Amino acid sequence: MIDYAKALNEAQYAAATCGDGPVLVVAGAGSGKTRTITYRLAWLAEQGVSPESMLLLTFTRKAAQEMLHRAGLLCDHALAGVQGGTFHAFAYGILRRFRPEWLADRPFTVMDSADITAAVKHCKEALGLGKGDRAFPKTQAIVGLLSKARNKELPLAEILQREAFHLLPYADGLTELGRRYDAFRRETGVMDYDDLLFELEALLRHDARAAELLRARYRHILVDEYQDTNLVQARIVRLLAGPEGEAPGNVMAVGDEAQSIYAFRGANVRNILDFPRLFPGARIIRLEENYRSTRPILAVANNLLEHAAESFRKTLFTRREGGSPVRLVTPLSDKSQARLVVERIRELLRTHLPHEIAVLFRAGFHSFALEMALNQAGIAFRKYGGLRYAEAAHVKDVVAFARLLLNPLDMSAFERLAALHEGIGPKTAQKLYEAAASGDTARMGKAFARHAAFRADMEFIESLRARPQAPALTLAAILEQYRPLLELHYPEDWPRRQQALEELLQMAAGYTELDLFLADLALESPEEEEGGEDRITLSTIHSAKGLEWNAVLIIDLVEDRFPSRHALARPEDFEEERRLMYVACTRARQQLDLYAPATLYSRAEQGMTHVNQSPFVREMGPQLAEQWLEGFGGGLRRRESGFGTPAATGGHDLPGGPATSPRAAAGSFRGKERGATPALSDAEDCQLPPEERLSPAPAASPAAPSATRDVAAAPAGGPRLPQGYCRHRIFGRGKVVRQLPPDKVQVNFPGFGLKVILAEYLLMEDA
Repeated sequence: MIDYAKALNEAQYAAATCGDGPVLVVAGAGSGKTRTITYRLAWLAEQGVSPESMLLLTFTRKAAQEMLHRAGLLCDHALAGVQGGTFHAFAYGILRRFRPEWLADRPFTVMDSADITAAVKHCKEALGLGKGDRAFPKTQAIVGLLSKARNKELPLAEILQREAFHLLPYADGLTELGRRYDAFRRETGVMDYDDLLFELEALLRHDARAAELLRARYRHILVDEYQDTNLVQARIVRLLAGPEGEAPGNVMAVGDEAQSIYAFRGANVRNILDFPRLFPGARIIRLEENYRSTRPILAVANNLLEHAAESFRKTLFTRREGGSPVRLVTPLSDKSQARLVVERIRELLRTHLPHEIAVLFRAGFHSFALEMALNQAGIAFRKYGGLRYAEAAHVKDVVAFARLLLNPLDMSAFERLAALHEGIGPKTAQKLYEAAASGDTARMGKAFARHAAFRADMEFIESLRARPQAPALTLAAILEQYRPLLELHYPEDWPRRQQALEELLQMAAGYTELDLFLADLALESPEEEEGGEDRITLSTIHSAKGLEWNAVLIIDLVEDRFPSRHALARPEDFEEERRLMYVACTRARQQLDLYAPATLYSRAEQGMTHVNQSPFVREMGPQLAEQWLEGFGGGLRRRESGFGTPAATGGHDLPGGPATSPRAAAGSFRGKERGATPALSDAEDCQLPPEERLSPAPAASPAAPSATRDVAAAPAGGPRLPQGYCRHRIFGRGKVVRQLPPDKVQVNFPGFGLKVILAEYLLMEDA
């Protein structure tokens, strides 16, 4: 017999050995979720529950196999009879036995990714969509959009409005394509991955005999990572547990609403938040003892949870003593941030192996400057979540312009640019190159006669060669020239790529020679076999979920980057950004560093522009982290005073100063601001009562720019600064909310947040 009380802590024991009925196990980060499920399976087997009557639903086959294997070792029972696997695999097995009516007696097959793409392409061609229009989204992008609309159960037009507004002109055509694709699958007797889930739901709703047989067999249902389920997956679980309107059977859902970060894939946090309502009588058991992180790290994580709009209130704690303080570092700029992070990594490498160190960021392009700095420092890294900057196709395109500027005989750069133009294949590109390399003007004119657009690019490069300028200015001109090609070749996501290319200008700002910049950009750390332990990790936070490191550094904790600009429009998006921050912090075992640069490079301002700290940083009390500021000499000094005091900031609205995010300027998403949560003392390291239920906060309302804040008067005798509403050529219409003498103002731009702008760049509206 297994000694469960000895092997598990109190909360884990309660979950593993609970009786019948629905149960929600709210498993905080690092709290032993997998261990709990494993012991639950073993306990059920020891109680005489037949393995054939257990169903374990996970999001990867590997996770299910690992849990079943470990449970089998624990109880010396053969658990091969347990049905364990992914939702999709389970659905396929059921549909093979109980065929949907529309299939009749026909066999059916499930399409793989290549099949799905080919089917959508066939339907697209049958409808004549995109012919002669190179801006029409590519087939692979269409597949993703159709699947996203299906999983989120939203109209395709709404998906475009939220995530790809530049494709809205094609909304009607894409919607018609979706209908044609639906009909195609029915006509040919095939299903895609999404069909498996919706067909299983239809079976459970409309085939009473099949539904009863399935409920009779699967008496105990366990669902892992419940916070990652989409709407149809949650409905399937409820229907398997019993008919709607009747008391549900034995369902144990394990998950953490604070780690629900996959809304872009269709995951819906409401599934876990509404579990007590959807499964009446459900018990809620919280796993709060953390086995991964130190107390200072958990204090920061708990502070994030405290400010959540709605959650299962829980407090992570650990019995481990000590722990290094969390560090909040304020670099002067995002460029110096890269240097400071490299210096910190060098310091950490004295006590940690490279693979035990990670740098996390909100989006893949946020690491570009750091990648260059690491290459220059000779520190090897592996990146997860997006290509290395120099490997991205759009970056290679722009670099090809610059390489040809420096070396007119660079054949590979020439051929890359030629391939961007319609009608130029490899053979034609070779002929054009030979003509260009010959220096014969007449020969060139004849060769390029049929390729006016490419010739215009070559003439543009020649004009740049005739007027040398700083690398950043040269690259800015190249970006303008390249923009039409970017929109043409990457119609589905060119705005994202354009944003990433803006980073190139910031990276080049510190260089005086273009060739040196391109050489540094081309430097690559040597690739090694997977599993090598001599490289640090760079990762987006989404790619880091489920992983952990001894030391974690989170960069770019400023408005418009974390949370992202797009998350400020809807409260639910903002709350998902908060959960992302929580996931990032709880990846750290021993040391956590937060970096919030004071300025970012702005192409609009052609220089550095002030930015505000992320609201998730501003919510932290001063006792939660050590404050480190970069001085103008490049060194760091510790700030002893609290967050944002005038003495520490010189009276200006520097990072750490007054809360001026859209969240603060317009009022909290929860209706009022809440004070920072103090760090946990030893006495407060305790669990909340198990019987405590979900405590929702007041109804959320979208943030909106403030229109009522007072504007400080300009100082007597100083230049008169603008007041009221204004317009900016990049950010549009905004309201001046603060004056920063002698020549700057702070403006609230809807959709962009607060920006510090030189007054001369604003066009004021008449009063």
